[in-house]
Amino acid sequence: MRNPPTVPVVLAGAAAFLNLYATQPLLPLLARVFHASAFQVGLTVTAPTVAVAIAAPFVGRLADVVGLRRVIVGSAFLLAVATMLASTSATLTQLIAWRFVQGIVTPGIFAGTVAYIHEMWPAEQSGRATAAYMTGTILGGFFGRASTGLIGSYGDWHWSFAFIGVCILVTATVMWRTLPDERDGRPEGLRYNRHSHSRVGALLRNRALVATYAIGFCVLFTNVAVFTYITFYLAAPPFGLSTAALGWLFVVYLVGAAVTPFGGRWIDAYGHRTGMTVAMTIGAVGALLTLSPSLPVIIAGLALASTGVFIAQTTTSSHIGSVTNNDRALAVGLYSTCYYSGGSAGGSAPASVWNAAGWPGCVALVVIVQLAGAVIALTLWAPRQNRATDEVRRPPSPRLPTDGV
Repeated sequence: MRNPPTVPVVLAGAAAFLNLYATQPLLPLLARVFHASAFQVGLTVTAPTVAVAIAAPFVGRLADVVGLRRVIVGSAFLLAVATMLASTSATLTQLIAWRFVQGIVTPGIFAGTVAYIHEMWPAEQSGRATAAYMTGTILGGFFGRASTGLIGSYGDWHWSFAFIGVCILVTATVMWRTLPDERDGRPEGLRYNRHSHSRVGALLRNRALVATYAIGFCVLFTNVAVFTYITFYLAAPPFGLSTAALGWLFVVYLVGAAVTPFGGRWIDAYGHRTGMTVAMTIGAVGALLTLSPSLPVIIAGLALASTGVFIAQTTTSSHIGSVTNNDRALAVGLYSTCYYSGGSAGGSAPASVWNAAGWPGCVALVVIVQLAGAVIALTLWAPRQNRATDEVRRPPSPRLPTDGV
C-alpha cells in the first residue's frame, strides 16, 4: 500500500498549533489592558495546556469508536468554533475560560495525527512522517503568534482570535477533503478495530514508554517557559520591544521548520537516544545564549532553543511508535497528558523564579530540566541496535498496514 499524502498531516499540525500559544506575544499587552500580573495573564497559556492534559487520554478511546480521521477532522472544526468564540471575551476570566475550551478539543488533532502516522506509515519511515507533521506544528505556531502580535499591536486583540479561527476553519475543510481514512485499502483482518479495549496498565508497565512520557514533560516545560517569560524580559528596558515585535520574534520557529525534516531522517538513521541527547544539548546552548545583552544573539539563542525542542518532540513522537504495537492512540494520548502537563508547569512554575531571580533564574531552571530529559533518554531508552532487534521479535500489530511493523 502506498503511503498517504503528507500535506494533510502538515495541515493537521498547523491547525493544532495556530492558537495553542497564540497569546504569548500578547501577554504584556493583556497585562496592561486587564491590569493583571504576569502570572494571571500567563494563565491564557496555561489554561489550554491544562485542558489538553486532561482531555488527551480520551482521544484513544474515542478513536476506537469513530476512527482516527473522524477524530482529527471533527476536532479541527470544533477548534475553529471555540477560537472564534474566544474573540468575544470581555474579561480576562472569559478569555481564560475560552482558552480552556480550545485546549479540550485540541488533542483530537495532534494526538490523533501522531497515532495516524504510526498506523499509515511503515516503521522505517515514521521519523520522516512525524517530521512532516512537526513542520506543520512549527509553521502553525509561528503564524499564530506572529498574526496575534501584529493584529494586537495595530488593532483590537479580539480580532486576533477571529482571524485565527477562520484560518483553522479553512485548514479543517482542506483536511476533510484530502485526509485518507486509515481503514481504507486494508485487508479485512487488518482493519482498524473499533471495539478494542485500551489497556492503560499495560502501557504504564512499558518502561521505555514511561520514560518517553517523562521526557515529553521536560520538552514542553522548557519551550513554554522560554517563550512565555522571554516576552516580559524583552518588553522591558533596555529592549522595550512592542507587541508586534514580540510577535515577529517567533520567526525563529522557521529555523526549526527547515531543520526538523532533516532531523527526522537523522533519527531514522542514528536512533532516538542519540537524537534526544543532541536535541537537548542544542536547546540548552540556545537558552544560555539568551543571557547575552545583545538582541541578535538572544534571537539566535531562541532559534537554537526552539530547534532543539522541535527535534526532541519529533524524537519522542517517533519513539512511541517504536516501543508500542497496540493501543497507540491511547499511548499517544497518555504521552500528550504528560507533555502538556509539562507545558502547564512551564507556564506557571517559573513565575516565582521570575519574581525572585529574573530571566537568568528562568534560564537556569530551563537548562536543569533539559539536562534531566537527556539523562532520562540516555539511561532508560534502549540503544538503537537493541531496540531494532527487539522490534524484530515482536509480533506484528493487527492495527498496522501490511507494510508496517
